[in-house]
Amino acid sequence: MASLDLNLLVALDALVSEAHVGRAAARIGLSQPAASHSLRRLREIFRDPLLVRVGSKMELTPRARALRLPLAQALDQVRGLFAGEAFNPATSTRRFLLMLPDLVADILMPPLLKRITEEAPNIRLEVTPWRSPPMMSDEFLRSIDLAICCVVEVLIGFHRQCLYSDTDVLAVRKGHPAGGALNQLEAFLAARHVAVVGIGRRADPIDTWLREKGLERRIGLVVPSYLQALRVASLSDLVAFVPARLIAALSGPLSLLAVRPPVDAGVDEQFMFYPRRSQFDPASVWLRALVSRTANELPDAEGLGLSVAKGMSRTIVARRQRNRVVRTTGRKRRLPSAEVPLAAGLKS
Repeated sequence: MASLDLNLLVALDALVSEAHVGRAAARIGLSQPAASHSLRRLREIFRDPLLVRVGSKMELTPRARALRLPLAQALDQVRGLFAGEAFNPATSTRRFLLMLPDLVADILMPPLLKRITEEAPNIRLEVTPWRSPPMMSDEFLRSIDLAICCVVEVLIGFHRQCLYSDTDVLAVRKGHPAGGALNQLEAFLAARHVAVVGIGRRADPIDTWLREKGLERRIGLVVPSYLQALRVASLSDLVAFVPARLIAALSGPLSLLAVRPPVDAGVDEQFMFYPRRSQFDPASVWLRALVSRTANELPDAEGLGLSVAKGMSRTIVARRQRNRVVRTTGRKRRLPSAEVPLAAGLKS
C-alpha cells in the first residue's frame, strides 16, 4: 500500500467502465499514452492483463469485471473522506449536550427551544449543570458540544466568544414593604436578603464585592441557585440581587418587580465555549449560530429600562470600576421611577 499510487485506482475505474483506453483517458483528463502507461502499471500490480483485444474491440478479463463494483464503492468511500458531512436540521436526529448554569437555562432555553422546534424538530438537547473547571474530567469535556457561563477562565480544547451581557438588579415581590426605597443604600442594607452560593463557592459574589467596599448585607437565607432565590423572593419579604434578564424572564409567573440597586454592580458577561474539534463541524456551526441569534434577540439592559439609583455614591462606582474583573461596563443609566414592573420595560 505504501508504494501504491491511488490515482491508479481512478484510472482503473475509467478503464473497466469504458473498456477502451482512449475513452478512459478522455474521461479522467489524461492523454492516451498516459492512460496506456497506467494500464501497464495496473497489469503489473494485479498480475492480470485486465483489458485484452478481441478482434477490433477490447474486452475485460474476468478479474477486471469482478473489480468493477467493489472498485466503484471504494472510490465513493474515499471521496467521502474529503467531502464535508451534510447536515440538514429539518431531518437531523443529532443529540447535543450543553453545559449551562441554571440562570442561563432559564433565560436562553425557552426562546432557543422555540427555534429548535421550528427548524429542527427531531434534534435532541440535553442540559447538564455547570461544573467548575477542577470538576471537569477529560472524558466529560470530550462529551460537551457547547458550554455557557460567566467564567473568564479558558477551558482547555475550547474556543470562547462573548454571548451576551447582563446587569444585576433587585427582585422583590409586588407589595413589598420597602419596595422602591431599596434603591437607597440605608434601606438596602437594612433589608433581609437571599444570597446565592453555588456549588464550589464559599459566598455570593455580590457579598464578596460589597465586603471589599466595607458594606454588609443582612442575609436571611442562602440558596444554591438564582431560580430558588427568585421563588423565595416572590413568596416573602426577602430581597434577591440577581441578573436582570432572569427577572425579566420570570417576572410575570412569579409576580416580581425590579428595583434598581443603590450600588452599581457593573455588567456580567456570559461566554459561549465550543470544542476546537467541532469548529468546522456543520452541525456544531449550525447550533452555535442558532444560540448566538437567540442571545442577540434577548432584551438588553436598555430595553429592560434598568439603571443605577440616582442617589448612589460616585465614590463606590469609581472604586467598583477600578476593581472590576468580569463586570466591565462603566455606563450608568437612569429609571423614570425607582420601582419598575419588568413586563413594562421589555421591548415590544
